[in-house]
Formats: sequence, structure tokens, C-alpha cells
Amino acid sequence: MLERPQGAIVSNLTDFYLISTNWLHLILGVLMDFVPYDDRDGWIWMDGHFVPWREAKVHILTHGLHYGSCVFEGERAYNGKIFESRKHTQRLMRSAEILGMTPRFSVDEIEDAKKEAMAKNGFEDCYVRPLMWRGSEMMGVSAQQNTIRAAVAVWHWGNYFADKMSGIRLANAKWRRPDPLTAPHEAKAAGLYMICTDSKHVAEAQGYNDAMMLDYRGHVAEATGANIFFVQDGAIHTPTPDCFLNGITRQTVMGIAREKGYEVVERTIMPDEIGNFTECFITGSAAEVTPVKEIAGTMYQPGRICEDLVTSYEALVRA
Repeated sequence: MLERPQGAIVSNLTDFYLISTNWLHLILGVLMDFVPYDDRDGWIWMDGHFVPWREAKVHILTHGLHYGSCVFEGERAYNGKIFESRKHTQRLMRSAEILGMTPRFSVDEIEDAKKEAMAKNGFEDCYVRPLMWRGSEMMGVSAQQNTIRAAVAVWHWGNYFADKMSGIRLANAKWRRPDPLTAPHEAKAAGLYMICTDSKHVAEAQGYNDAMMLDYRGHVAEATGANIFFVQDGAIHTPTPDCFLNGITRQTVMGIAREKGYEVVERTIMPDEIGNFTECFITGSAAEVTPVKEIAGTMYQPGRICEDLVTSYEALVRA
């Protein structure tokens, strides 16, 4: 009988473990999608200490609920490490500053809270949501005396879009990203996502996965929760982020692409150009790198560059 080399056994066991782990995370993510977010087991960090998940509540007259005075981050942890964690926390602080909030916790304290939340809930691969908001001491447009509250929650969340490489379908959103003199676009502020939620709901009702938004000038801007990229003649084109968030994942993927020798062009992109591109993809902490196969009737074939960046990003975040 032929003997299998010991190294081959180890390799096969390692492959089996990785495949099994990936499937486990996928199954857990799917199952957790059916559990209401306010009725789960676990712990949430709030204002410096942990509270049981179901007890993490705020008063109905919280300013952040009525007036959108809330900032947040969306992050992913891979193999026990949050990707670009400190950059996200620094942006959270910057968003709070833009909205005139004075945080009660430092960058280091929020960093510690995120790590502790993962450990206390027993997660290694998960979604991480730190946020800050104005509390309930005052009610009205002006709320100068309100406490700036803070929290960190973590949970299992699988792929934002299933079967990535087959590509997703985008509708055209009716709402547009506003003029930067109208809204603080450099802040990841809750109020700015109102038109994103509405646009995504309409798109889903029409059978699409998401929607592409234009900006106030009629230029291509982004998807409802992700930045957008196009491929033409081997070069990657993406809108200049002058009225929407310059995503951390966006910057990461641009860096990967340039390191791999792709030309990356930030420029104004008009809606009548989208038929000239051969590939399209979106990026975000939740979406990661997800190919697009259609924008409201314009078809794309997820190809070599999409696949290369999906694979390279996955390798980077799990390195």
C-alpha cells in the first residue's frame, strides 16, 4: 500500500480546516440574518462598560434618533484582527468633530473597546460597529448640553452580497448625493444614509441588489453603501470623492491595484459613459470587493481585473 507523505496529510487537513471554517462562517451569517438585532445573546460596550445585548437601549427622546446626530463606522474583523481598525476609529473621531461633538473616549479607548467586544462575544470573524450620538438631556434642534454617548457592537455577518463573482445588479437611484455645502460629506454620519436606505429599498423592490447614485451635478457618485469602480482598456476608473465619503476600502483597493501595475484614474464620470466600460465593481467594508454585472440594463462581465482584486483583497485582509 502506498504511504501518503506526512506533509501532504498536514496540507490536506489545513485545507479542510480552512474550507470548513469558511463554510461555518457563511452558515452562521445566514442563520443570524433571521435573528432580530434587538433579541440576541451577547454583550455590547456602552459608555465604558459592557451590558447584556438585550439591555443595550437608549431613551425614545434621544437626540440622535430624532435629528440624525450620530456618527458610526462599519468594520470587519478577519482571523481575530480588525482590518484597518485604527483608521476607522480615527475617522469616527473626525466625523464626530465635523458634527460638533466632543467624544468622551479617546482613539485608544475605542480601540480597546472593539477588541474587548470581540473577545467577550467570542468572535474572530465578524462585523464591528462603533458609534457615537447625542443623548437625551435636551430635545430640539439645539442640544448643546447633551452627553455624547458611545457604543461598540460586534456580530456575525457573512457576505453582504451572495455569490460575489457572478456579479450584482444595480438600479439607478432617484436621490442624489448632495452638494458638500449642503451636507458634511466627509463625516460618516447617520443622517446622510437616509437617501441611501430609500434608494436601496426601491432597487430591491424592483429586483435589483442595490442602486447607483449620481451627485448633485449629475455625475456618477457611488452605490448606496459602497464606492464604485469601472474598467476600460485595462485601466480602472473611479469618481473623484468630492461630495461623498472617500472609503477606507476604496483607498485600500486603489493601493492594491496600483501595486499590481494597474492604472487607476480618479475623475468625473458621466452617466452616458457607463456603457463604454467592460467591468464594474464596488468596494466597502461590508461589500468588500464585489463585481457588478448590470447597471439598469447596461451589462458587464466580471472579468480578470475584478477577480484579481477580489482575490487580492481577500488575501490582504486575512494576511
